[in-house]
Amino acid sequence: MRQLTTTILALALLALLIMPVQASLDKGLLVYFDFDKADGKTLKNRANKNNGTMNDKVKLTAKGKYKGGLDCTDPDSSVIVESFPELEKYNDNTYLFWINFTKGTNTKWSQIIAKKAPGSDRSPGIWICPDTLNIHWRFNPANKGCDRCGPKGENDKFAQNKWYHVAGVKKGTDLLYYVDGKEVAKKGGIPSPPKQGKEKLYIGKTGYRSATFLLDDLAIYDRALSAAEINEAKDGKLATAVDPQAKLAVKWGDIRLTSD
Repeated sequence: MRQLTTTILALALLALLIMPVQASLDKGLLVYFDFDKADGKTLKNRANKNNGTMNDKVKLTAKGKYKGGLDCTDPDSSVIVESFPELEKYNDNTYLFWINFTKGTNTKWSQIIAKKAPGSDRSPGIWICPDTLNIHWRFNPANKGCDRCGPKGENDKFAQNKWYHVAGVKKGTDLLYYVDGKEVAKKGGIPSPPKQGKEKLYIGKTGYRSATFLLDDLAIYDRALSAAEINEAKDGKLATAVDPQAKLAVKWGDIRLTSD
């Protein structure tokens, strides 16, 4: 009887620990790719049924930040997510991911991610610059956002062969840019709302070549995440948000029950 009571109390405590994270990080989640596995050329979107399709140049790798990752080392690498209503009408939004640049610049604008819209290829558009290894994160109309942003903010460079957690939060007319859980730049003048509509989401090549990188844990939200939520995602809690039962089983295995 005492062991049963202990079990119930432990489960209740565990639920209290997990539920706040799940309730927060799954709110407004439109796209989540963990890149652990694919069904042929189909990447499962763990947020809903709107999956991604890989072309023949992109592949999965065991060298992700966590279990697996997306290998975009070919300039023609591309993943496409077809348009769906929730992705067509957000105003505030958050894009976050782990990225590892395996090569530097190549004299060309090179795409990381782009959500296109009628009349716009940047809602947002996320590139590396032609002449230096940093991120160009922009919104149309007016092409506003963070220019040449690295780990410490604008006019800073990323190192090669190193994992960084990057997040861009559009909140009203501001873009807040985070690296490794810290806000390092804030840019105003962002269109509110940005251009949106029935267009696709791309990882890697669009009309621009793909940058050369590995990607892991890509998540897209239709709201502005807080700094605390970004750090929870950085610490690997996205999987808990979309599949709390799986994490419950893992954590339950760590609980030791004793009886007298």
